[in-house]
Amino acid sequence: MERLWAPWRLQYVTKEKQGGCIFCEKPQLGDDLAAHIVHRGAHAYVMLNAFPYNNGHLMVAPFAHISALEELPSETIHEMMDLAQQCTRALKFDFHPDGFNVGFNLGAAAGAGIKDHLHLHLVPRWLGDTNFMPVIADVRVIPQSLDRSYDQLVEAFARLQSGE
Repeated sequence: MERLWAPWRLQYVTKEKQGGCIFCEKPQLGDDLAAHIVHRGAHAYVMLNAFPYNNGHLMVAPFAHISALEELPSETIHEMMDLAQQCTRALKFDFHPDGFNVGFNLGAAAGAGIKDHLHLHLVPRWLGDTNFMPVIADVRVIPQSLDRSYDQLVEAFARLQSGE
């Protein structure tokens, strides 16, 4: 059996959980750079994952605090999928991935770190993007800061909106 080994996530898994919901709180900060929100829609928004599996790891979340996929209003799920398409386009502009992992982790048993507010993960992938560092050194190499990823993605979404 193969295993997905992600030791860099241990900091996230073992840290003491704060009260509240980051997917509700981040959009209300009033500072999208600090919140790493790269794009806002009417019903949902796009945010960088603070504990990414790969450079450019994005999440699409509804503004509404909803945990069950079947409870999402149709306009919200449609917008989330439209945003997922925009995310893949934006990531292709500057990050040039060879592929993507896209999906929901619904519930704690499915791996949801935040189970009460559903969100869609988009993880850009490159051929050979796994290497010896996580295995030998217990370290994940993310070659770009979240702030630089934020800048690139905000620019890419702006180009998408302008029709480039």
